Amino acid sequence: MPKIKTHRGAAKRFSVTGTGKLKRTKAFKRHILTKKSPKRKRNMRSSTLLAAVDVGLVRKMLPTL
Repeated sequence: MPKIKTHRGAAKRFSVTGTGKLKRTKAFKRHILTKKSPKRKRNMRSSTLLAAVDVGLVRKMLPTL
């Protein structure tokens, strides 16, 4: 049986909190920022928890976490 490998792209995008929940950063903060309001950009700074629907998929990609 081969070793289970971690999906490196997912490992760079998601992290696990102390209670075992998955954390992600918010999208749309890379470019074309001039048309976005300061409030919108400020809210994109903080990270958020992954949606319950996606947790199973990401857990499969991150077997060691």
